[in-house]
Amino acid sequence: MKKYIIAILLVALTVSTLFASGVKEGEKKVNYPTKPITMIIPYGAGGTTDVSGRKFAAVLQKVIGQPVTVQNMPGASGSIACKYVKDAAPDGYTVLFHAESLGTQRVAGLSDLSYDDFTPIMSVVNDPKVIVVAKDSKYNTLEDLLADMKKNPGKVKMSYTGPGGSGHVQGIIMEKLGYVPALTAYKSGSDCFLAVLSGEVDFTNSNFATVVGYIASGDLKLLAVSSDRHLDKYPDVPTFEEVDPAAAPYMKNAFTPLNFLVANTVDSAIVDVLRDAAKKVVESDEWKSFVADNCLEPLYEKYKTPEEIKKFYSEWTSLVSWLLYDAGAVKNSPSDFGIARPNN
Repeated sequence: MKKYIIAILLVALTVSTLFASGVKEGEKKVNYPTKPITMIIPYGAGGTTDVSGRKFAAVLQKVIGQPVTVQNMPGASGSIACKYVKDAAPDGYTVLFHAESLGTQRVAGLSDLSYDDFTPIMSVVNDPKVIVVAKDSKYNTLEDLLADMKKNPGKVKMSYTGPGGSGHVQGIIMEKLGYVPALTAYKSGSDCFLAVLSGEVDFTNSNFATVVGYIASGDLKLLAVSSDRHLDKYPDVPTFEEVDPAAAPYMKNAFTPLNFLVANTVDSAIVDVLRDAAKKVVESDEWKSFVADNCLEPLYEKYKTPEEIKKFYSEWTSLVSWLLYDAGAVKNSPSDFGIARPNN
């Protein structure tokens, strides 16, 4: 009888302890994190993924109580960094803050990885693409730039971050519309706009967060926004589709979605901790100010559940992969990987 009573008391104590610690019955309790986390950014310093990723990491470490160290790992349109994170120990201490190219690495022949190899923690923001030229450029409007490209196809130089990236997609859309830029690849978004400043190229399709300071200082001229909405900071700057209505079907696309991911081998209990922490990051005043200052589109408000995020990844991959393939910009057919054509 004594043993029976003791057993009942032990069970009651265990249940009481679980609920007191915030762990519901049936949930896994995980002691994480207990050491610094490394956030891998697949591009060079100064680009949009780096700028937003570093801010996200700075707020995340305050929320999570451990240092979050950012490590840039550029190369092969992000595929090197993706493989590194995928091959890392699945303990949640190596995380990925990535832009869009994870959806196109297979068709580009850069990697056999895709969004399916990673678990989404959060789809964070979309950094709007903007068309900028140097302050002393002969181009003062988007109409000027487009007219010169149409008159001199393949002569007006544009910098971009490599095959399959958002700048590359912009170049393909321009070509479909009858404007043919001469594409020159650089390692990062910052290298792209520095090439504009130095006169190596004529213009770039940059991300606003990357060049906001240079626009404010007057070193870069902002000609247009590659979007279907204006920038809050520059409401008088036209959208691409306002200058050329034929661009409208493309401008609804989130060209540079930035995402917080881990390898799909990471334990679900760790994923839950990171998702809870990410939610607190985007609810903070510090993060909200950053989003407003850089005119970022908060994708975390649009895609809230893992299912919604995965659907967004699938639709984005379909749209951009087929756009690249139909333009002859990638060697592998999306159909080889079961990527259906977009409905629209």
